[in-house]
Amino acid sequence: MWCIGTLTEEYRCRMYNLLKLYAKPMRGDEPVICIDEKSLQLVAHSREPLPMAPGEAAKLDYEYVRKGTTNLFVAVEPKAGQRVVSVTDHRGKTDFVGFVQALLTDTYATARRVHLVLDNLNIHFRKCFDDVLGTRAASTLLRRVCFHYTPKHASWLNMAEIEIGILTRQCLNRRLPSQQLLRREVDAWQTDRNALRRTIEWKFTRQDADHKLGRHYVSKLAC
Repeated sequence: MWCIGTLTEEYRCRMYNLLKLYAKPMRGDEPVICIDEKSLQLVAHSREPLPMAPGEAAKLDYEYVRKGTTNLFVAVEPKAGQRVVSVTDHRGKTDFVGFVQALLTDTYATARRVHLVLDNLNIHFRKCFDDVLGTRAASTLLRRVCFHYTPKHASWLNMAEIEIGILTRQCLNRRLPSQQLLRREVDAWQTDRNALRRTIEWKFTRQDADHKLGRHYVSKLAC
């Protein structure tokens, strides 16, 4: 269930900015990339499963063995059908900065400007790049980047959440006992979806927002 909070002027400005960004035609030199992360519990079978047989469903013991946790960073370019998923040990600012650095210097090295859509997690801000890389190196890396943040308590505006939901249903909704296996499965999943150019069609507009959420607006808009 989604609970609509107080829709302040800041909330509306950020929401309108993202809806305007999503409505623009795709440009290869200005990709719009939505980024989010997901923590995952690694789980192994406590007993060997019984395989499927004619007339018999596969059987798993309900008990399982915890094998620690891991993290996935997910970046998706919705209109291009391109995504990059990275499995990491942790979800700290060093890990996040490294993920974005790889995106900018590899996948999107030739883009003139890169639009990054993020929520308000503390590792997502410019200061983290300064802390990890140093101010000069961070400025060089981010010279082509335009940051776009969702309103607080409105991460539904980040299309990376849609991609993570698909990833969870198609690839992660089972027992994965090791990071090595997880990485192989995720790599195969993203390779297949990228080859098929699976896109996300965003249909929610500013007009839809005003119609559905207008009664929650608490101030006039100045932005």
